[in-house]
Amino acid sequence: MTDDAMRFFREFARAPLSVGAIAPSSAVLARHICAAVPESGDPVVVELGPGTGAFTDVIQRRLGGRGHHLAVELNPVFANRLADRYPGVDIAVGDAAHLGDLLGERGLGRADVIVSGLPWAAFSARRQGSVLDAVRQAMAPDGAFTTFAYVHALWAPPARRLRSAVRTAFEEVVIGRTVWRNVPPALVYHARRPRTVAGS
Repeated sequence: MTDDAMRFFREFARAPLSVGAIAPSSAVLARHICAAVPESGDPVVVELGPGTGAFTDVIQRRLGGRGHHLAVELNPVFANRLADRYPGVDIAVGDAAHLGDLLGERGLGRADVIVSGLPWAAFSARRQGSVLDAVRQAMAPDGAFTTFAYVHALWAPPARRLRSAVRTAFEEVVIGRTVWRNVPPALVYHARRPRTVAGS
């Protein structure tokens, strides 16, 4: 078992509801999730719940030193490890539900891409709603949002609720093929054009 896998499992055992998985995402899933990150220009890319950095590494390679990569991690153990490993990433120890404030504190506009590794299935309905609303409000009108769900849990109420909420929050939602080379297998939601809600 790799150091990252051991660290991930320890944090899962300590706080399963906030970590949400027993192992880091695979490189294959990371490529699918991060496909929306442009390879040109200077985009603002937000990564929610980076954990041990499975997506962080791919985002950094795709950016190649361009733009601004903000990673929002609630777990300080993961955040400190990421800061050591990826000095070019802006690490914020904070709550994804406060994404708008975190962007504002840095003088950044809306995000061009938001990549999520958050454990949606471990969230209550209220928590899912508050984070997804923060995502929607923080995105540029032509921005892209990607997240994933585990195939074995798609029937469960939290997964069904997330699927419905994403479709409500965005005009375009495409569900990718199952990524079998992940533990457990997962599929990716690709969402674009956040809907404008009155009062937001």
